[in-house]
Amino acid sequence: MENKFQHLIDLDDYPIEWVKKVVELGHDIKEHPTRYIQACSGKIMATLFYEPSTRTQMSFQTAMIRLGGSIIGFDNPATSSVSKGENLKDTTKIVSNYADILIMRHTQEGAAKAAALTADCPVVNAGDGGHLHPTQTLTDLLTLHEEKGRLDNLKIGLCGDLLNGRTVHSLCKALSNLEGNIFYLISTPELRLPAYVRDIITSNGCTYKEVNTIEEIIGELDMLYMTRIQRERFASEAEYYSQKDTYILDKAKMQLANKDMIVMHPLPRVDEIAVEVDDDERALYFKQASYGVFVRMALIMTLLDNKEPKSLLCGETHKGITCHNAKCITRSELYLPKSFTKDSDGNYVCEYCDARINPAD
Repeated sequence: MENKFQHLIDLDDYPIEWVKKVVELGHDIKEHPTRYIQACSGKIMATLFYEPSTRTQMSFQTAMIRLGGSIIGFDNPATSSVSKGENLKDTTKIVSNYADILIMRHTQEGAAKAAALTADCPVVNAGDGGHLHPTQTLTDLLTLHEEKGRLDNLKIGLCGDLLNGRTVHSLCKALSNLEGNIFYLISTPELRLPAYVRDIITSNGCTYKEVNTIEEIIGELDMLYMTRIQRERFASEAEYYSQKDTYILDKAKMQLANKDMIVMHPLPRVDEIAVEVDDDERALYFKQASYGVFVRMALIMTLLDNKEPKSLLCGETHKGITCHNAKCITRSELYLPKSFTKDSDGNYVCEYCDARINPAD
């Protein structure tokens, strides 16, 4: 399938210099907002949110309004033809004819890439299941740029649901492209960072260390990235409650941290950060959310302006091989070409959700 547009499905699809330029444009928009108030005049953005969202959806809408554009879309598939059984291709094909750019959040992994295959405008992945969340990562990078003054040589703690945390996956992939970053992965064994993300960290020349508690590492960190235990990703209530209160950042733990360490969180939080921490000047999660508007403005402008398409599927289809990930978009949208690359161990890697399939299975 020929791709006519530049999409944002995964930040890994672009060189780190492209990512830096988007962040730098976000900085300039923050510093000089009046320069950009008509940058997207006459343009229409469609937001297709198959899964609940507050910050991502509203920050994209705010971004487009501040750029002088207009908005269409839905935030509940039950109010659209999806409820009548319309497939993903038909929905996105139709809506992309009405809009200049399409922002999509979906419950299934790889859905944004699937939509981009046939959409008639640029597609932005606003979160696909527990897989990736590249625009949250752009928000995180702008936050680090503004608050720490650099994106490299950082000691980064990531805590909580690292298995299902799409924000964590995207952030690790992006920051591992920058020199000298060290990752401290704080989770239970059940919620470890997926193997493919750990492999990306090491293959990019960075290092990581897996630890069990916040207390043992917080004193060394430049940034602590807290995440909630994601109830919606668990197979049962019992599994969720067995993990729920494992990690809680409170005032006592903050006293162990450096004075210039910052705390970030993609939000929403449940109880993993005590409310008492909000008054600590190092707690930047609310400010972090505000940076999301500036960097999403930058992204919209970049994708609408850049006419160089990026390849979407680079692998091959293999007869008789299907993705084993039950959450993969190819398991429900059966018309999709089932495309795979190969990793260094000879495993097939699904191009939609990054799941690995051993040929011997």
